[in-house]
Amino acid sequence: QVQLVESGGGLVQPGGSLRLSCAASGRTTTDYAMGWFRQAPGNEREFVAGISRSGAGTLYHDSVKGRFTISRDNAKNTVYLQMNSLKPDDTAVYYCAADRRPMATWTSANYQYWGQGTQVTVSS
Repeated sequence: QVQLVESGGGLVQPGGSLRLSCAASGRTTTDYAMGWFRQAPGNEREFVAGISRSGAGTLYHDSVKGRFTISRDNAKNTVYLQMNSLKPDDTAVYYCAADRRPMATWTSANYQYWGQGTQVTVSS
């Protein structure tokens, strides 16, 4: 079992940047593909980005391609989401998730472990 804790959320102006972190404990992150999801009020939770166990494979939702970058530091048991050129539509609670499969997938039901979420608000 793994415990996940997100951090790095906050209020940022449109066009700004934030870096989210997801720290894992209990088991090493090398055992899991990792994903970031987000959920805005009134909306379903949606996939944002994913990364394979090794870090060699990444996956992005079309709406964040070219703006967001997912990465992992397995030595620190931490996964990151660098978010640039933020837009008001990016406002949501962002969740980190872990999946025992080697490759990240789009489907939230495939992920066994979830963090508590961190709020990102993009507003002027």
